[in-house]
Amino acid sequence: MQRFLTIFLDTDDGARIRVHVAGSGQPVVLLHEWAGDHVLWTPLADRLARHFRVYAWDARGHGGQERRGGEPPTLERMAADLAALIRAFALEKPIVVGHSMGALTAWAYIARYGCADLAKLCVLDQSPRLLTDDDWALGIYGRFSARDNQRLIATMWADFPEGVLQLVGNGKNERARDAYQRNSRGMQRLRERLALVDSEPLITCWDSLTRADLRPVLPKITVPTLLIYGAQSNYYGPETGAYVCDQIPDARLLIYEHADHAPHLNRPEHFLSDLRRFAGVEPGWVAAA
Repeated sequence: MQRFLTIFLDTDDGARIRVHVAGSGQPVVLLHEWAGDHVLWTPLADRLARHFRVYAWDARGHGGQERRGGEPPTLERMAADLAALIRAFALEKPIVVGHSMGALTAWAYIARYGCADLAKLCVLDQSPRLLTDDDWALGIYGRFSARDNQRLIATMWADFPEGVLQLVGNGKNERARDAYQRNSRGMQRLRERLALVDSEPLITCWDSLTRADLRPVLPKITVPTLLIYGAQSNYYGPETGAYVCDQIPDARLLIYEHADHAPHLNRPEHFLSDLRRFAGVEPGWVAAA
């Protein structure tokens, strides 16, 4: 059993970010979703560490970390933190794997720093623009306007757990909608966990994510990119994946059937096999069914 070694990244603005490291081999940086932390990678970490040197951080403002540093957890600041991580640990051509917010962080990093220091990129179920309007229907739910977002943010400030549960429960995934409506035990546990977090930096972060439009970055991605989307995603879907794939010059798209917004957790064996083949540590590239 691989165990994470926890080390700290001290940033130029005085923040201290936890980074959890395990394994050996080609470096792989794991970037988690909004309101999560490195623990979300735990079901995969041991298997990944058999083939890679894994770096899984708790992003700024996440994971119950002490508030330090002069800058809030915006997307732009998290991109700078990623650059600092690559420099501080002297990572030579890492593969960056970003789920949801993690994918936005990777794209924002590329917008600012380019792809010269990266080997490959893996994106898990994310849109380059979260808000929708008359000209863009591939964001959250296919119908999530700026006004919808302001209502959600107001709910978060009043009752953070309820706001997050509404975001999950009002989406495209039928099982998630049903779980929210009947207040399933899983939703209750999520509510209990969210009640314990420091919500202010997370709401600040969410506001930053929803202001971003990273569509112009996609054609500038010059490294091979693996895109994995859930056919039953709460928020997006195959059509969003197809758009992203069309925009990135060297991208491959996999749709995991019966998977939601976390396709890597819904179908871990497929994900691990696809990532190993994409990384070149196993021979042959076979798209998942």
